[in-house]
Amino acid sequence: MPLVKTLVLLALFACSGVGAQPVMAESPDWKEGTVPPPPAFDAKRLIQLENPPGSSLTFGVDPATLSVAADGVVRYVVVASSPGGARNVMYEGIRCTSAQYRVYARYHAEGGWSPVREEDWQSLFGSAAARHALMLAKAGACMGRSANRSADDIVRALKADRSITY
Repeated sequence: MPLVKTLVLLALFACSGVGAQPVMAESPDWKEGTVPPPPAFDAKRLIQLENPPGSSLTFGVDPATLSVAADGVVRYVVVASSPGGARNVMYEGIRCTSAQYRVYARYHAEGGWSPVREEDWQSLFGSAAARHALMLAKAGACMGRSANRSADDIVRALKADRSITY
């Protein structure tokens, strides 16, 4: 059954416009710009994302942390919450042109942000760990193979698009 859900999710993603447009030629020498430090976040401001299929976790993005950089990367702080109340907080980025995401840092209540150096760009389709980033890309972070125009446009899309079902 999980394979069927994954295939349905991939088909919906393709129909949503993310990945459905021809791949724009990205310069082979593309380099990520300087990554700013993780922004301050507030769990009280979270905009909930659609729950990824098969996940008991809920995900929310603090709209004040969303940014669209000159290098085309959408960066944000996402909070994953378990039914028991445990939370994981990550500072991440999405590259819409390549349908990839990466984790820059993880937040620990007792120690603040810890950089995640070993992770590189991963496919939005690559693993269960990427499902929330895929949902964010579909819900408004990406417009086809391009980043949405601004953080404000992403926030509007996230707040408006509550009719998506997976």
